[in-house]
Amino acid sequence: MSAATPAPVLTIDGPSGSGKGTVSRLLATQLGWHLLDSGALYRAVGYAASLAGIDLSDAEAVTRCAEHTRIGFRDPGAGAETRVLVNGHDASDALRTETCGAAASAIAAIPSLRAALLDKQRAFRKAPGLVADGRDMGTVIFPDAAPKVFLTASAAERAQRRHKQLKDKGLRVTLVDLLREIEARDRRDAERAVAPLKPAADAVVIDTTGMPIGTVVARILALLPRH
Repeated sequence: MSAATPAPVLTIDGPSGSGKGTVSRLLATQLGWHLLDSGALYRAVGYAASLAGIDLSDAEAVTRCAEHTRIGFRDPGAGAETRVLVNGHDASDALRTETCGAAASAIAAIPSLRAALLDKQRAFRKAPGLVADGRDMGTVIFPDAAPKVFLTASAAERAQRRHKQLKDKGLRVTLVDLLREIEARDRRDAERAVAPLKPAADAVVIDTTGMPIGTVVARILALLPRH
């Protein structure tokens, strides 16, 4: 790959609970590529803003917070979830709560914040390649990516998956509340004026309802060009 040729990017977009996080990690491991969890960036900013007592509806203050917040990733290896460092503190567990997810969804509608995080996300594009997990990876951040994948699943199944994930972490949540939060977040993400959640025109849409993770990964790997 020459210096003038950008590293390949595989984008995996979709709503919360569609399986894109797990699928993206497995793909990055199998391909030996870098991984970008863009949702973690928004969660980290929301987390940092909340700790600082910033009103999440104050677009200017949230954007300043994003510009000054140090966000890093640490790969623990052995297929474990990537750890997220916020200003040097491991905030991984806090970032996976529904509270942080709701905060991320709320601030993601702020145009100036999205602009502030644009270059940070594109900086992850390095050889040998990048698997980018998010909601606008194929539509806004890496419009030249190929292939582009959009994962989806029924809201009920996504709530079930999230419920099991949080229970396994020892967190007490109710399925009814999770379903309500997921449906509300879907509406916010789809209706926001800036970078709404939707498949790219050239994305391959895969409904993961009832589909084993291994099958999803195999279907995506089959989309990659063979050299």
